Amino acid sequence: MSQRDHPIESDDPSPAVLSGFSRPTRLWFKQNFPAPTEPQTRGWPVIAGGGHVLITAPTGSGKTLAAFLWAIDRVSRPDREAGPGVRLVYVSPLKALVYDIERNLRAPLAGIRGAAERLEESILVPRIAIRTGDTSAQERQRQLRDPAEILVTTPESLFLILGSKAAAHLAAVHTLIVDEVHALAPTKRGAHLALTLERLVERCGREPQRVGLSATVRPLDEAARFLAGDRPIEVVDASASPRLDLRVVVPVPDMEHPAEEAQGGSILAELCSRAVARAPQERGMWSAIYPALLAEIRSHRSTVLFTNSRGLCERICQRLNELAGEELVRAHHGSVSHEQRAEIEGGLKRGALRALVATSSLEMGIDMGAVDQVLLVESPGSVARGLQ
Repeated sequence: MSQRDHPIESDDPSPAVLSGFSRPTRLWFKQNFPAPTEPQTRGWPVIAGGGHVLITAPTGSGKTLAAFLWAIDRVSRPDREAGPGVRLVYVSPLKALVYDIERNLRAPLAGIRGAAERLEESILVPRIAIRTGDTSAQERQRQLRDPAEILVTTPESLFLILGSKAAAHLAAVHTLIVDEVHALAPTKRGAHLALTLERLVERCGREPQRVGLSATVRPLDEAARFLAGDRPIEVVDASASPRLDLRVVVPVPDMEHPAEEAQGGSILAELCSRAVARAPQERGMWSAIYPALLAEIRSHRSTVLFTNSRGLCERICQRLNELAGEELVRAHHGSVSHEQRAEIEGGLKRGALRALVATSSLEMGIDMGAVDQVLLVESPGSVARGLQ
């Protein structure tokens, strides 16, 4: 969401779907996006009407901005409801996504403020607060004294807030965004969140507008009922079949005699021999797998490589970096600290890192930018056992 310098157009030829937004918000959107996407075009009229809505659309289709922009515009208006308190609550089951949303919200907030300055209009810039299990006691006390207008949190932390003194700050909430609905609806965690949302309604004394987001949720009617309970809700189905280029690759012609096949005169064989020389303890197909993986990584801008264990994750990462002669790959698993995981994810997004090797601890949905390819490496030993 990088803002580009465009002249202010007096006739404001914005798409009709943007007509309900304030002038600064319309200007910022026009400077950064060629046109609204399908979930935005279909979702904004429903959200503007105040109804509950579930939006399902592929990752990267703009559905998160569809959910946030109307609420941000509402909170930024000078004539908003006076007094301190939270106006917008965003709930995600993925802690990593909570931090990612907080980072990505800063771009539209700063952009809308800049657009308002160019238009010489006054707006109220909302603040953002994060509340998760990682939030320090000092930060919680600060939020209690001076609540931000936008609260980004998890289901468990929202439950705890409602049982604390900070619950008083939720009385002014008018918008509730629930992300990753597919990860919550069929689980006990989701049932607990449903009760928490009803408690939030009681605290507000009114019905906050509920906006649900998901890329994969099915069936839609059941997910919508989970989100809204017995309330009317509209479903915006902008889903599409994923476009996949799926291949199963074995780096040697003969899996029974991988070492013999690697002794030819090809470039791959030469790379295999180098890998074996650097890591003589490797046996079987691994001496052929590492060069093949390295070639794939170097032929793409960014790669996420999944493995089935932390040990294998670390070993693949070490061998690939040894073979490359530089730190090309980083390991991402449950034993890596939160700060390191955030650094690794940010490095891949910025292009400073070519690939990361991960286990299931990598929470899919976080914004790491465009990932060119995803590789799945299963231990050859596990594959062999499965074939027997």
